[in-house]
Amino acid sequence: MKTSALLLAALLCAGSVGLAQETKAPAAKAAPKAVDRYAVRPEEKISWHDVRETDLEGRAFPDAERKSYFDRLPAEADGKVTPAVWGLSRDSAGQMFRFRTDATTIYAHYKVTKAQLAMPHMPATGVSGLDLYARDQDGKWRWVQVVRPGTQEMKVRIVEGLDAGEREYALYLPLYNGVEFLNVGVTEGKKFEGLKPRAKPVVFYGTSITHGACASRPGMVHTAILGRRFDVPVVNLGFSGNGRMDQAVGDFLTRIDAAAYVIDCLPNMGPKDVTEKCAPLVKQLRAARPDTPIILVEDRRNTDSWLKASLRKHHDDNHSALKAAYDQLVKEGVKGLSYVSGDHLYGDDSDGATDGSHASDLGFTRQADIFEPFLKAALGR
Repeated sequence: MKTSALLLAALLCAGSVGLAQETKAPAAKAAPKAVDRYAVRPEEKISWHDVRETDLEGRAFPDAERKSYFDRLPAEADGKVTPAVWGLSRDSAGQMFRFRTDATTIYAHYKVTKAQLAMPHMPATGVSGLDLYARDQDGKWRWVQVVRPGTQEMKVRIVEGLDAGEREYALYLPLYNGVEFLNVGVTEGKKFEGLKPRAKPVVFYGTSITHGACASRPGMVHTAILGRRFDVPVVNLGFSGNGRMDQAVGDFLTRIDAAAYVIDCLPNMGPKDVTEKCAPLVKQLRAARPDTPIILVEDRRNTDSWLKASLRKHHDDNHSALKAAYDQLVKEGVKGLSYVSGDHLYGDDSDGATDGSHASDLGFTRQADIFEPFLKAALGR
């Protein structure tokens, strides 16, 4: 009896071990490596076109004067403008490549200069992405697709499956990153024509907001929006934290044969700075370009200023200083000036900014709406 009991217990124990072995979870398999669905496939036959063979809009100075093809200021600016402005001028903000093609798939191969592809308050698509637009059948610019950068060097299909037909495209470059090279590709055998830059751009000189913070895509900055609305080239000389009406920057502004100058520096300035610097900059521009319209812009109101008396006072004082400078310039006989109020640039519902200061896409669209009639008058439309 005792032997039988021991035998039964041994059999039960062995069965339980066997059951445990049978029900043990299989070893976890390594997760498959993620595949970028936009990456160029090895079998794709592509004809690549270096944008430097045609040129970009938004580059205001000749190649021979530049350290890098994609810089926004010439090499001699290094040491004349502040180190911060020089460094920021190496971002490709505002530059755009126009081309015509009948391709139904469009590719890009490019590399940005900085490893940081995004910022805490601005996505990689805006900081380091490429943004593609096309003209529709009525000649209006319409958005097509954006590159979603995941590494410094990207070789991707921007878009595929397009409707057949030849059309004009515009490809905006990154806002807060520099570019080492940029090639645009189409399927072998498809037509491709790079389009030369158009003359007499609207030149914007300003702060991080002009620079592009915090647009989700390069085409959503108000400077780019206005460029499409008026179908004119744009030069973006926004310098994050460093738009301060500096005469050293003014020296380079005067070299540009501009359709209009838009001076939007107050977010980086205080009333004393505005009083000291506004009139000299305007007179500097006017002396070099007697007939070019100059638009002065008050700073936007931070979207949380409705709850902060100190911010409201700062904006009030800044606005008063700019208005006094404008009135004095007009009194002195300076012609071709116009003045944009900043009170409603982001709208009136506190939803126009990403972080209270920098515009969201909504804020940029609202700014473009307010700028539009002033540019319309300046351009004689």
